[in-house]
Amino acid sequence: MKPMLIFPAGTTGAVRYASDVLHKAGVALIDHPAPEITHLLLDVPSFSPEGNLRNGSDFPPLLERLPESITVIGGNLSHSALEGYRKYDLLTDEDYLAQNAAITAECALRIAGSRLNATFRDTPALVIGWGRIGKYLTQLLMAMHTPVCVAVRNKKDQALLNALGYRAIGMDAALGGFRLIFNTVPEIVFPEEIPKCRDCVKIDLASRKGLEGDDVIRAKGLPGVLAPESSGRLIAGSILRLRKEEQL
Repeated sequence: MKPMLIFPAGTTGAVRYASDVLHKAGVALIDHPAPEITHLLLDVPSFSPEGNLRNGSDFPPLLERLPESITVIGGNLSHSALEGYRKYDLLTDEDYLAQNAAITAECALRIAGSRLNATFRDTPALVIGWGRIGKYLTQLLMAMHTPVCVAVRNKKDQALLNALGYRAIGMDAALGGFRLIFNTVPEIVFPEEIPKCRDCVKIDLASRKGLEGDDVIRAKGLPGVLAPESSGRLIAGSILRLRKEEQL
């Protein structure tokens, strides 16, 4: 296997922590474009909606300074400039996504805890969605003895959750009595009339807006914002795993 030389071009704290972990693991890094580079490490996700790098700079000029044989590592790597390049998108990697969801759930609870006027034990909570993040959130809330309910679209999921001892409702249920609401679904599934309750905390964790209202906390990309060290360790660990599996 050809030796790996990574150029970490990402500018977030997560990439900086990932670089430290990779360096300590014996992976060679370089801090500038060079012809011997084998891998380009970008932020995760890598691009803004406009197609620029996360720091706002244009991406093609960076690629032009690198060998065409590089493997690009990042997230949401659908940029047109990458056509023909070898790439590995971490946001399609199931192991990465599962661990990133766990970090996201913990970060979401940190936000909630800073906004609540009561303990989790005294806070009726609703988790909207039963995907990766929804599962981790529910597990963590249950561990803190939070009276938690899960809203799901699928009747089979609702039946299974109830059989497992969770309280579950359908997306068409009437809402009320919750003091903490987490949304993990990237679309509006409940109408605007989610009750405006006193001291109610609403946190939208989805990649696209799923909750309406001026009082909703929009909280995308929490791992990189609130836990850059953990996020960086996950990126580095994923690279080391994929290298061992000969996928990089």
